[in-house]
Amino acid sequence: MGTFIGHVYPGLFLLAYGLYRAVVVSKAVIFSNSFPDPSLPPKNKGRWARLWKLSHGGLLKMLAGSGLMAYEISCVERGLTLMNRDLPPRFTYAKQWQHLTMFILLTLNGCIDMVSKNLLPQRCVPLEKGILVLTFYVLLLLLASHVQDSAGVELQVHSLLILVVLLLLLVFTAELWAPNMFQLAVIETFLFQMMGSWLVQAGFILYKPVSGYPWEDDDISDIMFVTTFFCWHVMINALCLLGIYGVSSFWHRCYHPSWKLMGSREAPCYIYSRRPLYQLLQEVEQSEKDDQALLLKSSP
Repeated sequence: MGTFIGHVYPGLFLLAYGLYRAVVVSKAVIFSNSFPDPSLPPKNKGRWARLWKLSHGGLLKMLAGSGLMAYEISCVERGLTLMNRDLPPRFTYAKQWQHLTMFILLTLNGCIDMVSKNLLPQRCVPLEKGILVLTFYVLLLLLASHVQDSAGVELQVHSLLILVVLLLLLVFTAELWAPNMFQLAVIETFLFQMMGSWLVQAGFILYKPVSGYPWEDDDISDIMFVTTFFCWHVMINALCLLGIYGVSSFWHRCYHPSWKLMGSREAPCYIYSRRPLYQLLQEVEQSEKDDQALLLKSSP
């Protein structure tokens, strides 16, 4: 991860995940009062029915974590060894081992999602949330140790990243006791976008500056502008989240078929319910998968 690609690729994954969650949460807010009854059978019963039931988020976490682990190991020319052969032996590649631990946590988190959503008789949301909180606790400890030998611009970049991780950890911890709060889901989505976009920005700041010249650690202006860029990311991601909600609201009001069914004979299929947020999000994700399956089925 101590390279340009090592920062950009995880950042793009987190940013894409945050944007996907923004669409899902926006749809959950729009349809919070009208969802298909979960006791009804799924719409798509074709050959791809089992595929659409897979935990796509868990699968992506596993694939991304495995790919990043392979990349991290391949970046070490002589192999990723734990200790050297000197006397007394010393630990080697401390930062690389921390990066590898982060990617292992991401992969394990994806495995837990797959097990909970696809293998257990009933989805265990507390298990998923608990593992996610544990993952971010470990991530926060690793990042706090990761900046021990950093200074100047690099220290400022990683300190702001630690701030985002800390806020995410607080949100995840609060969700253990309040899983049905839309406000926490929106904040979580925003922080995932922030974490992803800032990791991408960190790759450009530390390894490929736009000016072509490295940032100066002893220049206070450079350090101040790192914080300024972070504030711009806050504003841009907030506007992006608001824009996704606006576009989703307009789209579903004008084109989504469920709005046309509200006054038709199929209206009894919809129920008024204030269920916990994770159930609403699960139903929204299933609805999106069903819509995609119908589009694939209707296409030539």
